Amino acid sequence: MTDAVTYESRDGIAIITINRESRMNAIGPEVEAGLAAAWKRLRDTPEDRVGILTGAGAKAFSAGKDMACTAPPDYRSFTPNVGVLLEKPLIAAISGWCIGGSIVLTLMCDLCVATEDAKFMYPEAKMGFAGGMIASAAARIPHKVAMELMLLGEPICAQRAYDVGMVNRVVPAGQHMVEAMKLAQRLAANAPLVMTMLKRLAAQTTPMSPVEIAGHAWRENQRVFESDDFAEGLASFTEKRPPAFTGR
Repeated sequence: MTDAVTYESRDGIAIITINRESRMNAIGPEVEAGLAAAWKRLRDTPEDRVGILTGAGAKAFSAGKDMACTAPPDYRSFTPNVGVLLEKPLIAAISGWCIGGSIVLTLMCDLCVATEDAKFMYPEAKMGFAGGMIASAAARIPHKVAMELMLLGEPICAQRAYDVGMVNRVVPAGQHMVEAMKLAQRLAANAPLVMTMLKRLAAQTTPMSPVEIAGHAWRENQRVFESDDFAEGLASFTEKRPPAFTGR
Protein backbone atom coordinates (compact mmCIF):
# COMPACT_ATOMS: atom_id res chain seq x y z
CA MET A 1 0.00 0.00 0.00
CA THR A 2 1.18 3.55 -0.75
CA ASP A 3 0.04 7.02 0.32
CA ALA A 4 -1.37 7.41 -3.20
CA VAL A 5 -3.97 4.72 -2.42
CA THR A 6 -5.60 4.28 0.98
CA TYR A 7 -7.41 1.24 2.38
CA GLU A 8 -9.95 1.46 5.19
CA SER A 9 -11.86 -1.50 6.62
CA ARG A 10 -15.29 -0.58 7.97
CA ASP A 11 -17.78 -3.25 9.14
CA GLY A 12 -16.83 -5.79 6.50
CA ILE A 13 -16.42 -3.19 3.75
CA ALA A 14 -13.05 -2.15 2.29
CA ILE A 15 -12.96 1.47 1.13
CA ILE A 16 -10.15 1.87 -1.39
CA THR A 17 -9.38 5.46 -2.35
CA ILE A 18 -7.13 6.87 -5.06
CA ASN A 19 -5.63 9.61 -2.93
CA ARG A 20 -4.11 12.19 -5.28
CA GLU A 21 -6.70 14.94 -5.22
CA SER A 22 -4.17 17.62 -6.23
CA ARG A 23 -3.52 15.64 -9.45
CA MET A 24 -7.19 14.76 -10.06
CA ASN A 25 -6.28 11.25 -8.82
CA ALA A 26 -4.19 10.62 -11.92
CA ILE A 27 -2.76 7.13 -12.27
CA GLY A 28 1.03 7.00 -12.01
CA PRO A 29 3.39 4.29 -10.70
CA GLU A 30 2.47 4.96 -7.05
CA VAL A 31 -1.24 4.54 -7.76
CA GLU A 32 -0.60 1.42 -9.84
CA ALA A 33 1.35 -0.17 -6.98
CA GLY A 34 -1.19 0.97 -4.41
CA LEU A 35 -4.17 -0.44 -6.31
CA ALA A 36 -2.42 -3.76 -6.94
CA ALA A 37 -1.68 -4.02 -3.20
CA ALA A 38 -5.25 -3.04 -2.32
CA TRP A 39 -6.76 -5.79 -4.48
CA LYS A 40 -4.49 -8.37 -2.88
CA ARG A 41 -5.40 -7.12 0.59
CA LEU A 42 -9.12 -7.28 -0.21
CA ARG A 43 -8.71 -10.76 -1.65
CA ASP A 44 -6.79 -12.00 1.39
CA THR A 45 -8.80 -10.33 4.19
CA PRO A 46 -11.72 -12.60 5.16
CA GLU A 47 -13.36 -9.88 7.26
CA ASP A 48 -13.73 -7.59 4.24
CA ARG A 49 -16.58 -9.00 2.17
CA VAL A 50 -17.12 -6.08 -0.22
CA GLY A 51 -14.91 -3.40 -1.74
CA ILE A 52 -15.64 0.19 -2.75
CA LEU A 53 -13.27 1.98 -5.15
CA THR A 54 -13.42 5.78 -5.14
CA GLY A 55 -11.28 8.88 -5.65
CA ALA A 56 -10.37 11.64 -3.21
CA GLY A 57 -12.32 14.88 -3.59
CA ALA A 58 -15.31 15.76 -5.73
CA LYS A 59 -13.60 17.01 -8.90
CA ALA A 60 -12.53 13.66 -10.32
CA PHE A 61 -12.72 9.96 -9.69
CA SER A 62 -9.53 9.88 -11.76
CA ALA A 63 -8.05 11.79 -14.68
CA GLY A 64 -6.56 8.56 -16.01
CA LYS A 65 -2.90 8.31 -16.90
CA ASP A 66 -0.63 10.79 -15.10
CA MET A 67 0.71 12.80 -18.02
CA ALA A 68 3.71 13.85 -15.93
CA CYS A 69 4.87 10.22 -16.10
CA THR A 70 6.41 9.08 -19.39
CA ALA A 71 6.28 5.34 -18.61
CA PRO A 72 3.26 3.54 -20.10
CA PRO A 73 0.75 2.32 -17.50
CA ASP A 74 0.70 -1.40 -16.74
CA TYR A 75 -3.06 -2.02 -16.66
CA ARG A 76 -2.48 -5.75 -16.20
CA SER A 77 -1.15 -5.27 -12.70
CA PHE A 78 -3.64 -2.82 -11.19
CA THR A 79 -6.94 -3.47 -12.99
CA PRO A 80 -9.31 -5.32 -10.64
CA ASN A 81 -10.24 -8.83 -11.73
CA VAL A 82 -7.38 -8.83 -14.24
CA GLY A 83 -4.09 -8.33 -12.38
CA VAL A 84 -5.65 -9.72 -9.20
CA LEU A 85 -8.67 -12.02 -9.32
CA LEU A 86 -11.37 -10.75 -6.95
CA GLU A 87 -14.25 -13.03 -6.03
CA LYS A 88 -15.81 -10.41 -3.75
CA PRO A 89 -18.21 -7.72 -4.99
CA LEU A 90 -16.58 -4.42 -5.95
CA ILE A 91 -18.42 -1.10 -6.27
CA ALA A 92 -17.14 2.00 -8.07
CA ALA A 93 -18.18 5.30 -6.44
CA ILE A 94 -17.62 8.14 -8.89
CA SER A 95 -17.72 11.91 -8.53
CA GLY A 96 -16.73 14.30 -11.30
CA TRP A 97 -14.48 13.26 -14.15
CA CYS A 98 -13.71 9.64 -15.00
CA ILE A 99 -11.16 9.74 -17.80
CA GLY A 100 -9.15 7.27 -19.85
CA GLY A 101 -7.94 4.17 -18.08
CA SER A 102 -9.99 4.97 -15.01
CA ILE A 103 -13.06 4.01 -17.06
CA VAL A 104 -11.51 0.54 -17.35
CA LEU A 105 -11.35 0.38 -13.55
CA THR A 106 -15.08 1.12 -13.28
CA LEU A 107 -16.02 -1.34 -16.03
CA MET A 108 -14.24 -4.12 -14.13
CA CYS A 109 -16.23 -3.34 -10.99
CA ASP A 110 -19.51 -5.16 -10.38
CA LEU A 111 -21.62 -2.09 -9.56
CA CYS A 112 -21.19 1.64 -10.14
CA VAL A 113 -22.59 4.72 -8.40
CA ALA A 114 -22.04 8.14 -9.99
CA THR A 115 -22.96 11.68 -9.08
CA GLU A 116 -25.19 13.71 -11.40
CA ASP A 117 -22.21 15.82 -12.47
CA ALA A 118 -20.01 12.81 -13.32
CA LYS A 119 -18.58 12.65 -16.84
CA PHE A 120 -16.93 9.72 -18.60
CA MET A 121 -14.40 10.37 -21.38
CA TYR A 122 -11.82 8.23 -23.17
CA PRO A 123 -9.64 10.72 -25.13
CA GLU A 124 -6.79 8.37 -26.06
CA ALA A 125 -7.58 8.32 -29.80
CA LYS A 126 -7.12 12.10 -29.80
CA MET A 127 -3.84 11.84 -27.90
CA GLY A 128 -2.11 9.04 -29.78
CA PHE A 129 -1.84 6.29 -27.18
CA ALA A 130 -3.97 3.56 -25.61
CA GLY A 131 -3.44 0.38 -23.61
CA GLY A 132 -6.23 -1.57 -25.30
CA MET A 133 -7.92 -2.84 -22.13
CA ILE A 134 -10.82 -0.45 -22.86
CA ALA A 135 -11.87 -2.76 -25.71
CA SER A 136 -13.54 -4.93 -23.07
CA ALA A 137 -16.20 -2.19 -22.92
CA ALA A 138 -17.73 -3.73 -26.05
CA ALA A 139 -18.70 -6.77 -23.95
CA ARG A 140 -20.03 -4.76 -21.02
CA ILE A 141 -22.07 -1.96 -22.60
CA PRO A 142 -23.87 -1.70 -25.97
CA HIS A 143 -21.38 -2.07 -28.84
CA LYS A 144 -22.03 1.25 -30.56
CA VAL A 145 -21.87 3.15 -27.28
CA ALA A 146 -18.52 1.49 -26.57
CA MET A 147 -17.24 2.47 -30.02
CA GLU A 148 -18.48 6.04 -29.53
CA LEU A 149 -16.70 6.21 -26.20
CA MET A 150 -13.44 4.81 -27.59
CA LEU A 151 -13.27 6.40 -31.06
CA LEU A 152 -14.90 9.83 -30.67
CA GLY A 153 -13.42 10.56 -27.24
CA GLU A 154 -16.30 12.83 -26.27
CA PRO A 155 -17.77 13.08 -22.75
CA ILE A 156 -20.72 10.93 -21.73
CA CYS A 157 -22.80 12.35 -18.90
CA ALA A 158 -23.90 10.38 -15.85
CA GLN A 159 -27.52 10.09 -16.98
CA ARG A 160 -26.55 8.66 -20.35
CA ALA A 161 -24.08 6.31 -18.65
CA TYR A 162 -26.98 5.12 -16.50
CA ASP A 163 -29.26 4.75 -19.52
CA VAL A 164 -26.78 2.49 -21.36
CA GLY A 165 -25.87 0.39 -18.31
CA MET A 166 -22.48 1.77 -17.33
CA VAL A 167 -23.89 3.02 -14.00
CA ASN A 168 -26.35 1.48 -11.51
CA ARG A 169 -27.24 4.59 -9.49
CA VAL A 170 -27.08 8.33 -10.22
CA VAL A 171 -27.11 10.47 -7.08
CA PRO A 172 -26.80 14.17 -6.16
CA ALA A 173 -23.32 15.65 -5.87
CA GLY A 174 -21.52 14.48 -2.76
CA GLN A 175 -23.79 11.47 -2.19
CA HIS A 176 -21.85 8.81 -4.13
CA MET A 177 -20.18 7.29 -1.08
CA VAL A 178 -23.41 7.34 0.93
CA GLU A 179 -25.17 5.34 -1.78
CA ALA A 180 -22.17 3.06 -2.36
CA MET A 181 -22.07 2.26 1.37
CA LYS A 182 -25.78 1.39 1.33
CA LEU A 183 -25.21 -1.06 -1.51
CA ALA A 184 -22.07 -2.45 0.14
CA GLN A 185 -23.87 -3.06 3.43
CA ARG A 186 -26.57 -5.01 1.63
CA LEU A 187 -23.96 -7.05 -0.22
CA ALA A 188 -21.96 -7.70 2.96
CA ALA A 189 -25.08 -9.27 4.51
CA ASN A 190 -25.48 -11.72 1.62
CA ALA A 191 -24.10 -15.27 1.45
CA PRO A 192 -20.42 -15.02 0.40
CA LEU A 193 -20.35 -18.44 -1.27
CA VAL A 194 -23.34 -17.61 -3.44
CA MET A 195 -21.91 -14.24 -4.50
CA THR A 196 -18.56 -15.87 -5.29
CA MET A 197 -20.25 -18.54 -7.41
CA LEU A 198 -22.29 -15.95 -9.31
CA LYS A 199 -19.21 -13.79 -9.93
CA ARG A 200 -17.32 -16.80 -11.28
CA LEU A 201 -20.16 -17.80 -13.59
CA ALA A 202 -20.65 -14.22 -14.78
CA ALA A 203 -16.92 -13.93 -15.53
CA GLN A 204 -17.06 -17.13 -17.58
CA THR A 205 -20.06 -15.79 -19.48
CA THR A 206 -18.63 -12.35 -20.33
CA PRO A 207 -16.38 -12.19 -23.43
CA MET A 208 -12.93 -10.68 -22.93
CA SER A 209 -10.79 -8.52 -25.22
CA PRO A 210 -7.38 -9.91 -26.30
CA VAL A 211 -5.66 -7.47 -23.93
CA GLU A 212 -7.79 -8.63 -21.01
CA ILE A 213 -7.06 -12.27 -21.87
CA ALA A 214 -3.35 -11.46 -21.95
CA GLY A 215 -3.71 -9.83 -18.54
CA HIS A 216 -5.22 -13.00 -17.11
CA ALA A 217 -2.39 -15.07 -18.62
CA TRP A 218 0.15 -12.64 -17.13
CA ARG A 219 -1.48 -13.08 -13.71
CA GLU A 220 -1.14 -16.85 -13.92
CA ASN A 221 2.50 -16.53 -14.99
CA GLN A 222 3.19 -14.22 -12.05
CA ARG A 223 1.63 -16.75 -9.70
CA VAL A 224 4.10 -19.37 -10.89
CA PHE A 225 7.12 -17.06 -10.82
CA GLU A 226 6.32 -15.94 -7.26
CA SER A 227 5.76 -19.48 -5.98
CA ASP A 228 7.90 -21.56 -3.63
CA ASP A 229 8.05 -24.23 -6.33
CA PHE A 230 9.72 -21.81 -8.75
CA ALA A 231 12.37 -20.97 -6.16
CA GLU A 232 12.79 -24.66 -5.39
CA GLY A 233 13.21 -25.49 -9.07
CA LEU A 234 16.01 -22.94 -9.43
CA ALA A 235 17.66 -24.06 -6.20
CA SER A 236 17.54 -27.76 -7.12
CA PHE A 237 19.08 -27.02 -10.52
CA THR A 238 21.88 -25.01 -8.94
CA GLU A 239 22.47 -27.63 -6.24
CA LYS A 240 22.25 -30.52 -8.72
CA ARG A 241 19.56 -32.43 -6.79
CA PRO A 242 16.01 -33.59 -7.44
CA PRO A 243 13.46 -30.88 -6.67
CA ALA A 244 11.03 -31.25 -3.76
CA PHE A 245 7.94 -29.45 -5.00
CA THR A 246 5.11 -28.63 -2.57
CA GLY A 247 2.49 -27.09 -4.84
CA ARG A 248 2.89 -23.69 -3.19
